Amino acid sequence: MIGFETIGNATVIVFDGKPLLATDPWIAGDAYFGSWGMRYVIPAEQKNHILECEYCWLSHGHPDHTNAASLDLLAGKTILLPDHEGRRMEKDLLQMGFRVRVLKDREWVQLSTHVKVMSIADYFQDGILLIDVNGRLLVDLNDATDRGWGGFVRKIVREYPVSFMLKLFGYGDADMINVRDESGKRLLPVAPTHDQASLDFWDRLFVEKLMHFAHLFGTKYIIPFSIFHRYQRTDSAWAEAYTTPLDKYDLFKTAGVEMLPAFIRWDCETDHFERISPPEAPLQLKSPEDFGDDWNQNLGVEEKRRLVEYFTRIDFLRSHLDQVDFVVGGERIPIVMNPVAKTGRRITFETPRASLMAAVDYQVFDDLLIGNFMKTTVHGNWGHGVAPHILYEHLTPFIARYADNAGLRTAQELKEYLSLYMKRSPLDFLLHRLELETIQRVRRYVQPGTRLGRIATRAYSFIKR
Repeated sequence: MIGFETIGNATVIVFDGKPLLATDPWIAGDAYFGSWGMRYVIPAEQKNHILECEYCWLSHGHPDHTNAASLDLLAGKTILLPDHEGRRMEKDLLQMGFRVRVLKDREWVQLSTHVKVMSIADYFQDGILLIDVNGRLLVDLNDATDRGWGGFVRKIVREYPVSFMLKLFGYGDADMINVRDESGKRLLPVAPTHDQASLDFWDRLFVEKLMHFAHLFGTKYIIPFSIFHRYQRTDSAWAEAYTTPLDKYDLFKTAGVEMLPAFIRWDCETDHFERISPPEAPLQLKSPEDFGDDWNQNLGVEEKRRLVEYFTRIDFLRSHLDQVDFVVGGERIPIVMNPVAKTGRRITFETPRASLMAAVDYQVFDDLLIGNFMKTTVHGNWGHGVAPHILYEHLTPFIARYADNAGLRTAQELKEYLSLYMKRSPLDFLLHRLELETIQRVRRYVQPGTRLGRIATRAYSFIKR
């Protein structure tokens, strides 16, 4: 067959007579310190196809895409990576003994007679992959958001009569949503399971997202993607109410774009497809202790030192935060970023010891955020936004993307880093940064889901198109 299959969480299996390429194969183990498990069982046939592939594409370092237990099964394959500044993933995988090939940005690479790929890396350390299979285009956006590459991708899409967009869409749980204000109120609208009005609210937001991206990229088809997880830790199980049922994609109806089933086998010679029907994985809630976490454990003296050092060495955080507090085993550990209050913002994280120290030692703090068992409280002037976006202007990218993934520490390093990405496509980058600044300003004052928020969203979609 010349074609592709979709399966698992964010996996495309590409065939050119035989299995050739698999993307982001989460095929074993858990993610985010055990908080996430796979929602669907990967059938033996598709799992074997993944294991038979010559190439494996890893888009970014999150454990539902680059999964440690799954990597153990991928020995001998050529790992394809985006061309990121800092090259953390490349260095880590080479140290583990993998054969790695970094794909040069925005250039087609022929993998076989009927398959070529193009990688695009962005400054958030996300990567997308365009896959040409016998003249059909797969736009694998996984979790990525347009950060200056959208216009370039739209131009390529227009060259293909048959194209598919594979991207995360959902209510928004696949990010840090366990955020509260000082009164203890969670900064998130009530779950869609609460009542009909709440369900209508979330469904409307979900459909608006789908409509925006459907019109933005203009692919002929959309395939649900990168959203097939469930919460399995008892201390994060509350977030299961915010996950998106697969049948919600049936709400999407628009002329010129067809929503396909999530799991399919598509023949790129005949343009016919058949469904793959994986069984849903049984849900078994597990305690934090099953993953080495005990909420009653305190940090040792050396662990406190490593925790304080982890944050204080990120120098550019000082222009965004005055203090970071951790509550571990009931004990508060203050980390002073600015001895004299400078920003008017503080943040408190309450989290168990083992996963916290793993996040610090392995520099994967985003895994704690996305796991949604860590409790986060914001103090001071963070604007009027809701989770997860309330953290994006002053916290998440600076720790997770720039410090952990890119290895940056100072404001000068960050400035030089961003300039390197700007040089790849100067006009696109500058327009994106202007757009991002505008969005952040709007989010400070406009709540999503309100009448004003919906007007702003529709205006933004219109301008982008």
